[in-house]
Amino acid sequence: MAGRPDYYKILGVGKNASDAEIKKAYRKLARKYHPDQNGGDKKAEERFKEISQAHDVLSDPEKRKAYDRGTGPFGGFGTPGGFDPGSFTGNFGDILSNLFGGGGGTGGRGGVRGGRPQQRGRDLETEVSLSFDQAVGGAKVSLAVPTSQACPTCNGTGAKPGTTPKICPVCEGRGVEAQSQGIFSISQPCSNCHGSGTIIEDPCPTCGGTGAQRTVKRLRVNIPAGVREGSRIRLPGKGESGLHGAEPGDLYVITRVSDSPVFKRVGDNLEVEVPLTIPEAVQGAVVEVPTLNGSKRLRVAPGTKHGTIQRLRGEGPPRLGDKGRGDIRYRFVIDVPDTLSPEQSDAIEQLSRVINGNPRSELFARAQAGGGGRS
Repeated sequence: MAGRPDYYKILGVGKNASDAEIKKAYRKLARKYHPDQNGGDKKAEERFKEISQAHDVLSDPEKRKAYDRGTGPFGGFGTPGGFDPGSFTGNFGDILSNLFGGGGGTGGRGGVRGGRPQQRGRDLETEVSLSFDQAVGGAKVSLAVPTSQACPTCNGTGAKPGTTPKICPVCEGRGVEAQSQGIFSISQPCSNCHGSGTIIEDPCPTCGGTGAQRTVKRLRVNIPAGVREGSRIRLPGKGESGLHGAEPGDLYVITRVSDSPVFKRVGDNLEVEVPLTIPEAVQGAVVEVPTLNGSKRLRVAPGTKHGTIQRLRGEGPPRLGDKGRGDIRYRFVIDVPDTLSPEQSDAIEQLSRVINGNPRSELFARAQAGGGGRS
């Protein structure tokens, strides 16, 4: 189909690609062609827009079905395109008004103002990569978010300058068709205008009749301290612009946090493995351990066993929502050398002669008492 982009080819996947394969391909290409990674290169930015448009369609099951069927051609960037069934939200203020005989909308979500349908902007989602330190301490990051804006050529009408959309002759501008099913009457979006109530006979050459153009919105966003892998931050009103004065959608930022070489995130807390020598575990010691802001000293009790945990309360990452801070848990692990020098071997031999007894004897005694041993 002329002017119809091959979204599978754009993402480099087959037509039978799974959702996971599409998402993986999109992430790889989006990182490669992201505007912030290419110094404002216009070609890279256009490629980034194409990749985002392809992902937007193929990641949505309904849009993908419509695209695969070839119904309502999907316009590319500056190429003619038609209605996108997967993105239809409809002018439900008008639909309900026509079905139930009520007055017009009030100009709110899905309402009508001055006779022109309003449609709230779509919510958008993007990901941001953070270092462990940025996630714990908070950061201000730059985002480049692919979105849509009103076409500057037709001002969002979708019609060629000098022309106007016509009232749909099938639904007479209502945007719905009623089909009789026995005693029931079922209303659905008009098959001719797809629920818009109007027909564009002469589409805008820039946007292909969609009334919108893909663009990249650039933002500086404050990431709060304490986010973790997969945190979802909502930025109200930072999503896609609404049509004809309707409110914009929201932007959701998903955080991807790199691992720390020292700290492991466990819920609201951090965990650190602290090696102890055999003498330190047996005799006790004072050891230095890392914290988020430097280091502190912990007292190791004599006879500390492998896996023992000590906790520094309130020294962990901030909890989101001003709920204080988590803890740092230090897990002591006995460091057993792989090889011994002759001097170390002699020392271990002397220690084994001094520390008598079989530590497993009690284990077998309990097994015999519980009936678990053989006679």
